[in-house]
Amino acid sequence: MMPPWFADPQVGHFSNDPSLTEEQIAALLAWVKAGAPPGDPHDAPPPRQWPEGWNIAKPDVILQMSKPVAVPPDGDVEYTYEIVPTHFNKDEWVQMAEVHPSGAQYVHHAVVYIRPPGSDWLRHAPIGVPFTASTLGDPKDRLDAHGTTSDLLLVYAPGSSPDQWPDGMAKFVPAGSDIVFQVHYTTNGTAGNDQSSIGLVFAKSPPSQRVITLQLNDHAFIIPPGADDFRVEVQGTLPHDATVLSLFPHMHLRGKRFEYDIVQRDGSIDPLLRVNYHFHWQLSYRLAEPRLLKAGTRLRAVAWYDNSSNNPHNPDPAATVRWGDQTYQEMMVGFFDVAVPASMNKQQFFVRGQDAPAARH
Repeated sequence: MMPPWFADPQVGHFSNDPSLTEEQIAALLAWVKAGAPPGDPHDAPPPRQWPEGWNIAKPDVILQMSKPVAVPPDGDVEYTYEIVPTHFNKDEWVQMAEVHPSGAQYVHHAVVYIRPPGSDWLRHAPIGVPFTASTLGDPKDRLDAHGTTSDLLLVYAPGSSPDQWPDGMAKFVPAGSDIVFQVHYTTNGTAGNDQSSIGLVFAKSPPSQRVITLQLNDHAFIIPPGADDFRVEVQGTLPHDATVLSLFPHMHLRGKRFEYDIVQRDGSIDPLLRVNYHFHWQLSYRLAEPRLLKAGTRLRAVAWYDNSSNNPHNPDPAATVRWGDQTYQEMMVGFFDVAVPASMNKQQFFVRGQDAPAARH
């Protein structure tokens, strides 16, 4: 069975598109009609050797939550965090990364952040112990748990694939960093636990470009009851030149369509991606030809929601829906990965104009 693909074929070309061409489909149909005759075994390629348990190359390092998280049989579960020290004694460039939940049936999604040494984010939170925002004693930590400027190492969601960056590109993890798992668990009627891990493959040599994950999002929308095509739009401009590599839309069960566009100076739209969204197959769409965009380029993300009874996944068509962590609430996040010079970090990327500091790690 082929994995699904939700991108509009009229917009963009993507390196991870598994769709078959018309010629390939015709060849398969002809083969089936002929009784599926076997080919010459001498023409068969050698079997591909997959690293056991991974879809990336054998990880150089596997970082796992120190303690498992207990998931109850029912009810809502607050976002759960676990801080894991990397113990890296030198800076590392990560070219491949893959999240492995041990209890995938409970994991709605997971975001793995890089917390560099000296960061104040969740500074008073426990290390190696699962916690939620409400369990933190420090008011700033409780507030900061709901948002951070720390760089993303990887986003995991149902149907998503690992990150595998081309040679010369990688994500940067400073020596002495922690990684922070932020996991949204959902209940399914049976209690269980999860002890997620992330596998990392390091670049063989320092890359020329650093990959950072950015996002366009809107927290303020209100979807009326019964609305079957509710539209939410957000725009932003790039502070510096950047090469767009991939696009990863995220919504919940009412998500219907999602679009990324470049808005030209004259107001015309240059579409990058249009997808018919499916919550259970949240894919990253990797541009076949990465797109270099100049500083000041305006990007927009547009999402449409179906809060009507015609949506078979809708938890409650009579509900007024706002942003929220739980699946029966909604989100509007347009993640996108860009490549910038290796010497520029995420904070420097957002410093505009003449005030930009000298680039450094």
